[in-house]
Amino acid sequence: MVAAPRLPAYSLFAAYLAAAGLPIYIHAPKFYVDEYGVSLALLGTVLFALRLIDVVQDPLLGRLAAWARAWRGATVLVAGVLMAAAMLGLFVAAPPIAPVWWFALMLTVVFSGFSYLTICFYSQGVASADALPAGHLRLARWRETGALLGICAASVAPLALGGFTGFALAFAALGALALWAMRDQWRGAAVPTGGFGPVLRDGVSRRLLLIALVNAAPVAVSSTLFLFFVESRLGAPEWEGPLLLLFFLAAAGAAPVWGRLAERWGARRVLLSAMVLAILAFGWAALLGRGDVWPFAAVCVLSGAAVGADMTLLPAIFARRMAQISPGASEGFGLWSFVSKLTLALAAVLLLPALEAGGYTPGADNSAAALMLLTLLYCAVPCALKLVAIALLALTRLPGEGEPLPAAPVLPAGDQA
Repeated sequence: MVAAPRLPAYSLFAAYLAAAGLPIYIHAPKFYVDEYGVSLALLGTVLFALRLIDVVQDPLLGRLAAWARAWRGATVLVAGVLMAAAMLGLFVAAPPIAPVWWFALMLTVVFSGFSYLTICFYSQGVASADALPAGHLRLARWRETGALLGICAASVAPLALGGFTGFALAFAALGALALWAMRDQWRGAAVPTGGFGPVLRDGVSRRLLLIALVNAAPVAVSSTLFLFFVESRLGAPEWEGPLLLLFFLAAAGAAPVWGRLAERWGARRVLLSAMVLAILAFGWAALLGRGDVWPFAAVCVLSGAAVGADMTLLPAIFARRMAQISPGASEGFGLWSFVSKLTLALAAVLLLPALEAGGYTPGADNSAAALMLLTLLYCAVPCALKLVAIALLALTRLPGEGEPLPAAPVLPAGDQA
């Protein structure tokens, strides 16, 4: 018998995971550019290489999570401690080796711990939610709120805490609290697992993974370039933290609204509407220039609201499908985690070298051509990718579309900036 989940613990743990997801892609590259002078092209290559590790690692971590279910509490503790230690190494410790190699080593540990914890956390939710009244939806509300608040806090923590040392120390403290709060939540009845086969053989699951890949790509592009756009195109580096916070607060506030709309009108219809809103927001951003902070704040609100749907509805649809075809869920979420992070890696390896080749230099006076390239990459590329995602989703038939959605895991690609 699986015990009912303790909802505040799930919310706190979701915040811990979310703080180590997208914020690392936003903060870490710029930190190593500013502090150690590592080139954009080199950082992009490293991030892409790390994601190649995930090609093998994430699905295998899903299988490991299923195999080690009886020792899940112990393995989660080890992964959580390693992730917090690596975050301190990334932002606090002076690199004992070449900065780019230290960057790669610490991020490897962070990403590995993050992947394993994410897979265990969300698969445990699938197994435990039935012990609650209206379990899946109730657990989702607590978990999504915690995750979005974790992203909000992590996005502004370097500014609010006086730098990245404060951010890393706060992250380690949050990790200790989250691991303690969840210490007795990992026990439960064993759930049969069929490996990757049931997921990969299912046509709906394969289509959902493809849609997730394409739909996450605009998020990855805008996340990778957000700080550079605010600093160089708007000429407002002092507004980076507040604008990030505004964006994520809009996502947090909109997520439950999208959920209620999906219950009434259907997840696909509501998600398509949110995708159109994202295109309108980034189309407007393309018209902005130096000093347009307040119009860009409106863009952050609109695009943040749109990504609130990305972070909840599509993962929830996938979770519902996993409950039908792969009750153990670990392997399915391993594949979902890989697809989500792959887009961030592709964005880094393609966009950062392209910016550097186009003459863009962070923190410097850039030419009009370099700034135009930055604007096109930040605004036009996400719009084009969203159009592809809209077409794929519109052509996909979702079994049980009118049924209530289960818990909606908030995974890395669900973030946009």
